Amino acid sequence: MAILDGGAPPDDLTSGTTRQNAEVTNGALLLMQHVLPDQLPARVYLARLGAGSRRTMRTALNSIAALLTGGRCSADTLDWSRLGYQHTAALRAALAARYQPATANKHLAALRGVLREAWQLGQMTAEQYHRAANLRTVRATTLPRGRALGPGELRALFRVCHEDQRPSGVRDSALLALLYGAGLRRSEVIALDDTDYDRDTGALRVRAAKGRKDRIGYASNGSRAALAAWLQVRGDFPGPLFWPIDQAGRMVARRMTAQSVLEILRRRAGLAGVSRFSPHDLRRTFISDLLDAGADISTVAGLAGHANVQTTARYDRRGEQAKRRSAELLVVPFDR
Repeated sequence: MAILDGGAPPDDLTSGTTRQNAEVTNGALLLMQHVLPDQLPARVYLARLGAGSRRTMRTALNSIAALLTGGRCSADTLDWSRLGYQHTAALRAALAARYQPATANKHLAALRGVLREAWQLGQMTAEQYHRAANLRTVRATTLPRGRALGPGELRALFRVCHEDQRPSGVRDSALLALLYGAGLRRSEVIALDDTDYDRDTGALRVRAAKGRKDRIGYASNGSRAALAAWLQVRGDFPGPLFWPIDQAGRMVARRMTAQSVLEILRRRAGLAGVSRFSPHDLRRTFISDLLDAGADISTVAGLAGHANVQTTARYDRRGEQAKRRSAELLVVPFDR
């Protein structure tokens, strides 16, 4: 079993690793002997995650190890089996003070995952594991991340793509159509192959989804028309649904990158005079607009690939719109 971090293969579970001897101020938390990689809880935990989550959680685990040991350990050199409640409770306090609640809880989720693997590997007793992992979620009331785009902004984005008569204009319209109209993540869009799209029904087989949960999405009305226009330009060649286009306007038959999608959206936003937004903001807009149109939240959760409706609810920006409309009902008697 191998861990591929960002596509690089050096971190695998097939070669041995040797640890240095060192003492940490709050206990001997550094591994003191030669350990086989498939016995390292952090590597075993990361191995069962998807590629995107693996990168994120590796960073979190390295941060945890550094916080616990004053920068002396990484995720691979920390002896996770020696962590007790005194360590993890202090860690939770440090994370709560340093990060926003969502980021702190992501770190705690990674910690619990590694501690569970240490228990499963027989390196901790069940009691030790439960004591160390029994940590409350960091809670706070914060403003929601990201934003939803307004109808005028969406129209402006599609307009600048339509005005671009090059193949890139047609492709970028189709990209926007799926990011907003189908609520896809950018990693999901670039993972689509031509065979994942059913032209008869508009169904999209979304593979490589977060949490390795495949699902079916749909391109309808304008999204379907935008895809049809792109496929007419692209042709019926097998392979990735979306291709890069070079400076000369030539299509390159290979898969796009997530970074290229981000750059495309930023460029189109600049041309359209739209304030900067992230690809995920289009997904937030997709969810908010569906709910605003009366779609059932459970159905929207299924379309978005969320395991529960609570996650979907966090994407809902209708509450802010309603508050803004309510605030506009009040007339402030200012006279210039």
